[in-house]
Amino acid sequence: MTTAITNVRIFDGEEVISERTVLLGNGMIRTIGAPIPSDATIVDGAGATLLPGLIDSHVHTDVAGLRDALAFGVTTELEMQGRWSAKQRREIAARNDVADLRTSGMGVTTKGGHPTQYMSSSSNLLIRYLYRFPSVQTPDEARRFVAKQVTRGADYIKIFIEDGSCIGYPGLPVLDDPTLLAAVDAAHQHDKLAIAHVTTAEGAARAIASGVDGLAHLFLDAPTPELTAAIAASGAFVVPTLVTLSSAFGNSADQLAADPRVRAKLDREWLDSLQRSMNVYPQGDLEGAYASVRALHDAGVDVLAGTDVSEPIPILGGLAHGASLHLELQFLVAAGFTPVQALRAATSVPARRFRLTDRGRIIPGARADLVLVDGDPTTTITDTLSTRAVWRRGVMHTAGAAGEHITDQTYTPR
Repeated sequence: MTTAITNVRIFDGEEVISERTVLLGNGMIRTIGAPIPSDATIVDGAGATLLPGLIDSHVHTDVAGLRDALAFGVTTELEMQGRWSAKQRREIAARNDVADLRTSGMGVTTKGGHPTQYMSSSSNLLIRYLYRFPSVQTPDEARRFVAKQVTRGADYIKIFIEDGSCIGYPGLPVLDDPTLLAAVDAAHQHDKLAIAHVTTAEGAARAIASGVDGLAHLFLDAPTPELTAAIAASGAFVVPTLVTLSSAFGNSADQLAADPRVRAKLDREWLDSLQRSMNVYPQGDLEGAYASVRALHDAGVDVLAGTDVSEPIPILGGLAHGASLHLELQFLVAAGFTPVQALRAATSVPARRFRLTDRGRIIPGARADLVLVDGDPTTTITDTLSTRAVWRRGVMHTAGAAGEHITDQTYTPR
């Protein structure tokens, strides 16, 4: 069956194009701007903009999180710490009512290192039993650990460089340089990206010196011009997770929670979570973070939109699956991005950097992962929340009522 989305403004992942019609069939984008077959199902996109399905480049998720994400037009979540069985991965890949998933598997950390301090805080008792955190202390252990994650289906490798000084747990042990270098090298030996968790400029400098492909956070403290230049020269990307930094600085997302477009899709637990904050680094400020993001962008660094959303517990307040990515786009615009540049950060740029060649663009042959929003987010970024329809592999998604969740997977703290 063919679906024709007509009379619509099209942002193809890079720019607004002149064509006004997209044909979908067999879960793929068939043509753009071609004549409409007589037997096609017509979706009139008048007054709306068609976007590639959004990609959140930093989450920790379960099936309910994937479902919430899709309701907000996030068709792919890139998990930066988690444990899924091969069977669960196959089931997710076969479904069209939840976002698609990519995952790092379990991250590389040292004994007692981040994120073991979160274990006792999780609302899920199963985490405390199942996720007694694996750790490495030598280069050989790091290489074996990376190989195990690859064997278990990791799409990329997550490495923690976190001393706790900016997240309320100062003095956490961290990987030494030989072990860090071994983990990065092992990821590359297996043809996997190495993504580093950092929250300080010092940690970022260590990560870049080790040869990582990307930073999973922006540093909360102040960088130097030399660090910005080093990141740019390395070719690494940055997922700033400004929504998480904002929460760490003590800011809630209560305005997002109050938006009717958000309230209609989230249950009370998540709305309450949006109205809290982590407040672990109150000396930080968003203007400083915006300046860091602007400097990186101006230096030619690829910036990817991500949220670091996980579960709705008090210490991780201010975030919600799907909804928070829209706030991240607003923060990128506040930092100086144009709306088009912000949209690229959630579509074509993460698709390119994470080697997801079948999505992130509206082009013939790509997956029909799409979101139709009222208005024009290429000029008014807040219009991304005005979701009219979402397609997952060509199947139109209708969001269930808030609170209708399926939970068959546990979160893993970040």
